[in-house]
Amino acid sequence: MADAIVVGSGASGGVAALALAEAGLKVLVLEAGPELSAPRAFGSEPANTLKRLAAVNSGRQSLAAQHPGYWKANPDLYVNEWDNPYSTPEGQPFLWTRGRQVGGKSLTWGGITLRLSDAEFQAGERDGHGPSWPIRHADLAPYYERLEALLQIHGQCDGLPQLPDPTGAPKPALPLTPAEQHLQHCIHRDLDLPLIPSRGFALRRAADGPWPRSCSQGGALKAALATGRVQLQSEAVVSHVQVDPRSGRATGVEWIHARTRQHHNSAAPLVVLCASTIESLRLLLHSQQVGGLQEVSGLLGQGLMDHVSASCFFALPELPAPGATELSGAGSCFIPNTVNLGTPESEATDFRRGYGLWCGIQRFDPPQLLKRQRNAAVGFLIGHGEVLSRPENHVSLHSERTDAWGLPIAHIDCRWSANEERMVDHMQARMQAVVSSAGGRIAPLADLFVMPLIEPMVQGSLAMAAGAAPPGYYIHELGGAPMAASEERGVLNPWNQLWRTPNLLVCDGSAWPSAGWQSPTLTTMALSWRACAHAAEALKRGEL
Repeated sequence: MADAIVVGSGASGGVAALALAEAGLKVLVLEAGPELSAPRAFGSEPANTLKRLAAVNSGRQSLAAQHPGYWKANPDLYVNEWDNPYSTPEGQPFLWTRGRQVGGKSLTWGGITLRLSDAEFQAGERDGHGPSWPIRHADLAPYYERLEALLQIHGQCDGLPQLPDPTGAPKPALPLTPAEQHLQHCIHRDLDLPLIPSRGFALRRAADGPWPRSCSQGGALKAALATGRVQLQSEAVVSHVQVDPRSGRATGVEWIHARTRQHHNSAAPLVVLCASTIESLRLLLHSQQVGGLQEVSGLLGQGLMDHVSASCFFALPELPAPGATELSGAGSCFIPNTVNLGTPESEATDFRRGYGLWCGIQRFDPPQLLKRQRNAAVGFLIGHGEVLSRPENHVSLHSERTDAWGLPIAHIDCRWSANEERMVDHMQARMQAVVSSAGGRIAPLADLFVMPLIEPMVQGSLAMAAGAAPPGYYIHELGGAPMAASEERGVLNPWNQLWRTPNLLVCDGSAWPSAGWQSPTLTTMALSWRACAHAAEALKRGEL
């Protein structure tokens, strides 16, 4: 029997397996999808394009196709939506992007690695909306540092109090392109805004092996398997956590083989959910129905968040072309949040919380024949806006519909509030000011590129509509099982343990009490490492 079961093999699941294995535990990792080789996982062109067109035309991936990232990846890394349905209220879309395979969504992760600061951890104390986190940056700093070293993150010390520096980064920042340097100079001069190189990964080289470090198989899961104490079971669709009704302790999980549909039970004295936010909420809710799980706060499923997003494409006047050095990484650049920080330098606004702008210029130029302005430097700006946790945004189980394995599907009820709408207005005005400062022009994508095959699909997508894209679009869903300082205020304690079932950990984005504006993956991995290291020691002492 395993000492611990980890549900999910993506970014947080790989870290959980590594932390538990390094503590000497025998770990069983259950993954709902198949185990793919690297060539099969990433595919190649033009085969990927042909598969995308077939999947979208058939309706198997019509929701996934709403996101631009879908159009540059192998569609095999996105679920078949016929087998994996979910529901939303009429006229209220939520774009839930899922990847069921070993490595999960880490195989399509953008690789941005920004830490949260105490401005995010203590936001509730500052503006009075919702609880603050029961932990601070200092609690996660050692785990941030270990991850930055393990993953060989590129980044520099920018000295910004709202964005802690990557002290564990062994690699220098990836260079900006000439157009990004031009923008950096202009917005500092005209708008007093910082622009920093993004923190993340260099492009994979053949010498690095078949898997990039940004995915679980090239990072934490790889290191976990190398310990010899981790067993990986793919095609294991977990139904629910099993709980002893007398003690309240988790005893294991029930799972269904994805192809044979046979039911299995796996037992362990520690269970860790890393299935991704909405999937873990679905498992917890189903565990209440059939597994005997008790959750006393009444908050399970409530407070779902995603980052609110607005984006634009733009063209700058002719600038020097980037060389191979400038294009050596997937880093691009960032304009960090500068509003509502509670400091004299920070701008106060008519909305709560803040946002950052992700930027890239000269990084996705197609052949000249496909550019409508052949000498222009084309770029994008994408906002990362913090969404407030509100109980009316929630996940529940559909009362009738089930998926291909007979499990209740998630019903997702989430919409933007007036606070997010005001934030998007500010975000769009700032994007206009940023582009104008550099002498550029915002334009529709179709005015910048010739896209004969995909233009009708892209132009008709929900994400390209005016205003904010629908919830779920940014693939940063968070919340629903928040950690808190007391069981009345949250589903989990500060160590990611269910209050009444302490040998059940929830270590993905569902544990977040608030969203911050930064990309959540690095912080979720740090939370997972911290929680699992603590639980492993408690288990070995007989205290869990």
